Amino acid sequence: MIDTHNHLYAIEFEEDRSLVLERSKAIGIERIFLPAIDSETHDMMMNFSRETSGYCLPMMGLHPCSVDANYEDELKLVAEWLMKEKFYAVGEIGLDFYHSTQWEDQQIDAFEQQIALAKQHQLPIVIHSRSSMDECINILQKKNDVGLKGIFHCFGGDERQARKIIDMGWMLGIGGVVTYKNAGLAKLIEILPLENIVLETDAPYLAPVPHRGKRNEPAYIELVAEKIASLKNIEMQEVIVATSNNAKKIFSF
Repeated sequence: MIDTHNHLYAIEFEEDRSLVLERSKAIGIERIFLPAIDSETHDMMMNFSRETSGYCLPMMGLHPCSVDANYEDELKLVAEWLMKEKFYAVGEIGLDFYHSTQWEDQQIDAFEQQIALAKQHQLPIVIHSRSSMDECINILQKKNDVGLKGIFHCFGGDERQARKIIDMGWMLGIGGVVTYKNAGLAKLIEILPLENIVLETDAPYLAPVPHRGKRNEPAYIELVAEKIASLKNIEMQEVIVATSNNAKKIFSF
């Protein structure tokens, strides 16, 4: 299994991070991918990644919720990091209009600049698209001209949006939300192709049932794979093999 989206460097894991890593390895997680947030956590993420000797692999980018009046300075730092270190994706980037549209124009500009960086460095993109799915898709459709590829992290859209993403050749990141009764995602997973799904936890957030409301961790990805297998009426191993291969295609490792 591959956890394509996990904030294991976050402060929530400060007291037992090594044990969390042990549990993830014990259930067969091959790799964990670490999305960047902003300059306050870049060093923390990179130091942790180095400590894991290639087990936890970093992305670089500016999270849309970190976009404010100083976003241009943050983007300069992103560009500098991409020049001096190896990263496996530009992410997590995108748009988030859930709480506010105060910085909408700046978020769009930051998103488009980082798409350009991904093209420049020939890296995939990991998308954050809360309350902005159509906007993100529209921007990517206009920019999707040089083999751009990536993942819509924590996909929570409808079938129409999913089909547009799949038609671009992109992946849908599926995590703990698929186990929630009222999320509506379960019915969608039944009909979407496994060839366009990757697993994620988004730990420490969005823990799957029966851990909902508690701290999430990479080992819980097994519950996500199990749920997808149940929804599609296939063996869990088939889900693991397919989603792992999908992740390897995206991240080229």
